[in-house]
Amino acid sequence: MIRLSDGGAYLLNGMTLTDTCDTPKEEAKKNTMAYRILQAHNVSGNTEELQIKFDKLTSHDITFVGIIQTARASGLEKFPIPYVLTNCHNSLCAVGGTINEDDHMFGLTCAKKYGGIYVPPHQAVIHQFAREMLSGAGKMILGSDSHTRYGALGTMAMGEGGPELVKQLLNRTYDIKMPEVVAVYLTGSPKEGVGPQDVALAIIGAVFANGYVKNKVMEFVGPGVASLSADFRIGIDVMTTETTCLSSIWQTDETIREYYAIHGREEAYEKLEPGDAAYYDGVIEVDLGSIDPMIAMPFHPSNTYTIDEVNANLKDILADVEKRALVSLDGQVDYSLQDKIVDGKLYVEQGIIAGCAGGGFENICAAADILNGTSIGEGAFTLSVYPASTPIYMELIKNGCAAKLLETGAILKTAFCGPCFGAGDTPANNAFSIRHSTRNFPNREGSKLQNKQIASVALMDARSIAATARNKGFLTSAVNTLEAVKLQKYKYFFDASIYKNRVFDSHGKADPETQIRFGPNIKDWPEMEALPENLVLKVVSEIHDPVTTTDELIPSGETSSYRSNPMGLAEFTLSRKDPAYVGLAKEIRAVEEARVRGEEPCKVNPSIKPVMEQIRKEFPDASSKNCGFGSTIFAVKPGDGSAREQAASCQKVLGGWANIANEYATKRYRSNLINWGMLPFVIAEGDLPFTNRQFLFIPHIRKAVTGKLDQIPAYAVGDEGLKEFTLRLGDLTDTEREIILKGCLINYYRG
Repeated sequence: MIRLSDGGAYLLNGMTLTDTCDTPKEEAKKNTMAYRILQAHNVSGNTEELQIKFDKLTSHDITFVGIIQTARASGLEKFPIPYVLTNCHNSLCAVGGTINEDDHMFGLTCAKKYGGIYVPPHQAVIHQFAREMLSGAGKMILGSDSHTRYGALGTMAMGEGGPELVKQLLNRTYDIKMPEVVAVYLTGSPKEGVGPQDVALAIIGAVFANGYVKNKVMEFVGPGVASLSADFRIGIDVMTTETTCLSSIWQTDETIREYYAIHGREEAYEKLEPGDAAYYDGVIEVDLGSIDPMIAMPFHPSNTYTIDEVNANLKDILADVEKRALVSLDGQVDYSLQDKIVDGKLYVEQGIIAGCAGGGFENICAAADILNGTSIGEGAFTLSVYPASTPIYMELIKNGCAAKLLETGAILKTAFCGPCFGAGDTPANNAFSIRHSTRNFPNREGSKLQNKQIASVALMDARSIAATARNKGFLTSAVNTLEAVKLQKYKYFFDASIYKNRVFDSHGKADPETQIRFGPNIKDWPEMEALPENLVLKVVSEIHDPVTTTDELIPSGETSSYRSNPMGLAEFTLSRKDPAYVGLAKEIRAVEEARVRGEEPCKVNPSIKPVMEQIRKEFPDASSKNCGFGSTIFAVKPGDGSAREQAASCQKVLGGWANIANEYATKRYRSNLINWGMLPFVIAEGDLPFTNRQFLFIPHIRKAVTGKLDQIPAYAVGDEGLKEFTLRLGDLTDTEREIILKGCLINYYRG
């Protein structure tokens, strides 16, 4: 059972929920763990307008090149706090020639030059290394990956786009309003065979669509916390990203103390708990004992059912997925799941247990026990298991679980994030994959819509994936398998020597004499113009999906190899959603480039002439001297998913000046737009006052940003003149306004 409160509530002594309390609400809000940690890291002196300085930073090999390049262009001399560069995304070096290993060598030499930490490929996925070696109770970590979540260990962590890490590297701050805090009140204990992904999916299914925790902090409390192991808590916590919350934090206890002790860092432990009377802006009540094995059907982690529901209503649920796919896939491919029904049961072709969500020690041990002594069969079904770190891998070898898995026909691989974003184990066309990983967006598993390929991913817990593998690929709940299985309790022993022998740690000491190694694909950011007085924008894409993911804005998978090349990566922008986008954006970018050179824009693109003629009828002073030309896109709700800054920066380098949306799916994406000098416009829901390919005129936009206007008049340019409508910018800090005015974060720091 999961129940959402209609309003706020008090939590007394960490155990009892109540609507009334003698402690005033505003005072009791200060008794949450989230409030205390945020204020301990706030340097603004204002308890509502926060300026946060983090304790540590972490990135991986498809984000750290762009971050360091941005910071270098902005004056970086030394990493001011511990910064870990992990290599777990492009670690296979399978595409792009030398590109990926060139990026790794860039990372290693930068760690030496600026005083960082470098984790070589296959040693650990970014978040497992952070849990094992970086986390600390009461600390804050910022990462350039959306699943930066270490709340189960008492660490408030946030995933953001690269520019937010650049700010920290330059001794600046992360600026936010004090977020609301929602209690996740746990009671009971999970059934045998139910794992952390089951609990996480149940919560995501309850809160995603209604935005219950959007941009808020989820604080896990209640008597049920004590029933969960550290690994179990971590498995729930990492998936809180899929709720669109800002961050998470859990109360800590002896279980977490033991986790730190096992990893040789007991000094990092601190007991965290709410004050005697803490007030929360909302409450999610979760009866752990009522959760059954879950499945998130394509194409979103919130499309949740129990596995028993799917098996009982197979045709109806598959038909609903197909109906949703008509929207997500825009009818670009023939998509059907009906052929997955074999003898009345759902047959899947692939199982994956991997990454920061699935690759934990307890998940893999449980899978090994469920599969022990059986076979996955010689049919189409395959099973791949990726331990999240080499220390976990080593312990699986020592305790025999690795052998149990390998004997079944499963494959055990090294620490790698590829299956989570489409750079490994891409299924066959029209295949169905079940994964204990983070996301199941369209084509995220690596298929290419532009090549008429599509595969489906459903999210499940490792235990039920193993039960399905035991059943030769027919969808099976782990709970329904346990009469034939005994799950053991395995003690984990962490071998610190693995990292000591291989990880480079500068211990904060920079070596300015180190020469950075640049591969031929590593390029500097192109020059970007300041915001002009007026804007003439062409709408070059219009997306009406209920939600647009960052995967759809800039695809993952093999394109990740080009993230160290801004212009090279930009060629893939919207390629799976709107293949015409790049060409149209380039056309209007060429107009702006000509204007900057002092040429007449109409000579570059004759279609500009009638547009300017219509504009001058009402704004006679408008000219190429005071009007900038660029592109914009409209999307209903863009930015769900990854923290990748490239979803915004690729639009910017192609000449984008703005996005127009009904709302933004995440703070991360809106922040990325701002940091790349793009206006995050919002327009009221309803009929759009413009169409795709139409020009828009936004007069006095620079003055509007400077003057902190929220309501901004804009005009759709048509053959019959200008049609006025209103855009909104929403809340912007003074710094954010200055970044937009100067054209991007790099320009802002250059002065």
